[in-house]
Amino acid sequence: MKYIYSKVDPAELLHIIHIVDEFYTIEDGHRRDVVGEDEFIQLSALNMDEGHTFKPHQHIWKDGEDKVIAQESWVVIKGKVECHLYDIDGTLLEKPILEAGDCSVTLSGGHTYLILEDGTLVYEYKTGPYKGQENDKVFLDE
Repeated sequence: MKYIYSKVDPAELLHIIHIVDEFYTIEDGHRRDVVGEDEFIQLSALNMDEGHTFKPHQHIWKDGEDKVIAQESWVVIKGKVECHLYDIDGTLLEKPILEAGDCSVTLSGGHTYLILEDGTLVYEYKTGPYKGQENDKVFLDE
């Protein structure tokens, strides 16, 4: 995994890149937490053989946090995507390229994406609830 930290605040983890080949370093039947338990968005990578299952369950409602930020993850299913990952002050940090099976996670800082191939397919996940653009984001000058 690639961890991208702020240059403004070097202790602040802003972005994580997990590439598909990293699944093959996880032992069969195990998981690797990609994002730490203290973040709003949760992501783990699982490597499982046929027949593996989990106890049936449902999640319970719990009180939310007083102050939250939308955290976002992209999983590329097909094609290529160039990520533009920004620091907390809006400066560009890196431009990694994601291919099929790779994912990016933005915990803080900014981002945009450039699609590099026609027919690119992506799943986007982010924390909610969504309360409208004016309450969700500010735009960065490129």
